[in-house]
Amino acid sequence: MKILSRSQWLALIAAIVLTIACFMPWSQIPSMGLTLSGVDTTGTRYGKPAYNHFIVTGAVLVLTFIARLWAKRLNLLFGVLNLAWAIRNFILFGRCEAGDCPERQLGLYLVLLASIILMLTILFPKMELKEENAETDS
Repeated sequence: MKILSRSQWLALIAAIVLTIACFMPWSQIPSMGLTLSGVDTTGTRYGKPAYNHFIVTGAVLVLTFIARLWAKRLNLLFGVLNLAWAIRNFILFGRCEAGDCPERQLGLYLVLLASIILMLTILFPKMELKEENAETDS
């Protein structure tokens, strides 16, 4: 049985925090009486931004536990997409429209923080690469 590395544990914890934070309040719009989360954006046209996080984070987790070079490279793509989506949501859910400024809530900050931590675990994986001994014809 293989024990998980520190970066794999951190990725797992960050993915769990990100998933929980998607259900937490992201922003409040006091003038409209709305509290928005990643899965409940009733009253706005924001869609359901948490579902993208669920899909991409799932792919990141699967690729984190595959000890192949191609998986680490593909994981980098999904990690960047996840972080970009978190930054987009952070900007979108906190921007003022027509003089009405929402209040950012804890869930939005946790999604951004968990996405950054997930990206860091992707950038610094613990993986041993085997050296190939190439024989040259002399």
